[in-house]
Amino acid sequence: MRVTRNEWRWLFASGFVLLSASTLVAQMPAQSSGTSSIPSPYQIPTPQQGGSGYQGSVAEDKPVDGVLPLSLDDAIQRGLKYNLGYILSNQNTLAANGSRLGELQALLPTVSASLKESVQQVNLAAEGLRIPGFPTIIGPFGYTDLRASLSWSLINVASLRNYLASKHNFQSSKLSVDDARDMVVLTVGNAYLLVVADKSRIDSAQAQVDTSKVSLDQAVQNHQAGTAPLLDELRARVDYQTQQQTLINAQNTYEKDKIALARAIGLPLEQKYSLTDQAPYAALDNVDPDTAVQQALASRSDLKAMEEQLKSAQLARSAATAERYPTISFTGDYGDIGVNFGNSHGTGDATGSIDIPVLEEGKLRGDARQAQAQLETKRAQFSDIHGQISADVRDSILDIRAAEKQVEVSRSNVELATEALSEAQQRYAAGVSDNLAVSQAQQSVAQANDQYVDSLYAHNIAKLSLARALGVAEKNYKSYVGGK
Repeated sequence: MRVTRNEWRWLFASGFVLLSASTLVAQMPAQSSGTSSIPSPYQIPTPQQGGSGYQGSVAEDKPVDGVLPLSLDDAIQRGLKYNLGYILSNQNTLAANGSRLGELQALLPTVSASLKESVQQVNLAAEGLRIPGFPTIIGPFGYTDLRASLSWSLINVASLRNYLASKHNFQSSKLSVDDARDMVVLTVGNAYLLVVADKSRIDSAQAQVDTSKVSLDQAVQNHQAGTAPLLDELRARVDYQTQQQTLINAQNTYEKDKIALARAIGLPLEQKYSLTDQAPYAALDNVDPDTAVQQALASRSDLKAMEEQLKSAQLARSAATAERYPTISFTGDYGDIGVNFGNSHGTGDATGSIDIPVLEEGKLRGDARQAQAQLETKRAQFSDIHGQISADVRDSILDIRAAEKQVEVSRSNVELATEALSEAQQRYAAGVSDNLAVSQAQQSVAQANDQYVDSLYAHNIAKLSLARALGVAEKNYKSYVGGK
């Protein structure tokens, strides 16, 4: 079979297009293959109590008609009201307060009252008592007894120290609530910034689709006019469809991240909303790491909470030792007893006692060792959190500095890539070159835009992470994120 010259040209062009397309896909940046290049959301730790993360919420509101405008302030305030991590922290505080009250009751007098109405009949024969001339069945007879009882542990060193330990645990739980508020700000702020970044990626992808469509239309016209080969049209069509895929993926990621934000702040998932803040780039003044670490050590509520837990463990250890000490207690009651209230008389008793443990060595040693183990654990955790705070602050500062440089470089890359694309388009329109340079320039612009969006997100989340690391996220997040 004989192949004509035009058929050879068509086969060559088709093969070259397939080779170019496969090479382009292999070398394409992550965003062009349909996967998001935005960093994954900041990994939010789970609260120490409750075992659940801060990504959940309690949704109590009903959806409203229309599109709800949502600012960063609105989102954070909703998070501080409905976020699950914060709610669980509050509930743990209530539980700690209940435990404190229980330990307090062991030191206070216990008063109880009772009213008894008794009716009895006794069979003396059943008890083995047979008295001549005395009836074997006595009764029925009864009495009424109205009585108040008092018990009071006057001196119990172990109970006193356990109560003091529970007070420190209660204070620790209140400080944990303050820390939970900072964690809510970090969680919600991260989710909000991620949606902002997603929206920027959609805008960038849409712009690339529009640009690719212009290039495709031009390539089609040139091919139909006979001034460009089919290869240019096929290459332009591959570019256009690739950008469409990127746009579809960006829109899907945007909607999913909006769902995650709604979950964190308690918005009904049926509620439509739009973000009103864009968190533009705002450089943060140079922060001295050593000064920032000292500020964090003085401000972090989780460190203060751990310090209270350490004090509680120390008192619990001393309470275990105090179990060997004697305890002094008092019990007593007074009441009115008789056949009825009209024929009754007051009676009462009072008892003071001193209790000394004699043969409880296994229990006493076991309690002491358990308390000592808890104390050593808290000491290790307290030391570790010191180092973790320093690491959090220094890591955030390094991330901020790196992100600032990335923003500047990526911004310059966007300008250069845009200029290169314009130059390539002009050369192709003038017939000086084919559209391969245009295709490559479009990919460069898309990659540069994605890198710019990534760097802005990384910079803002690094600043918000620094605010949390310093323990001032709730109070000063606006000055760190950069405002509206």
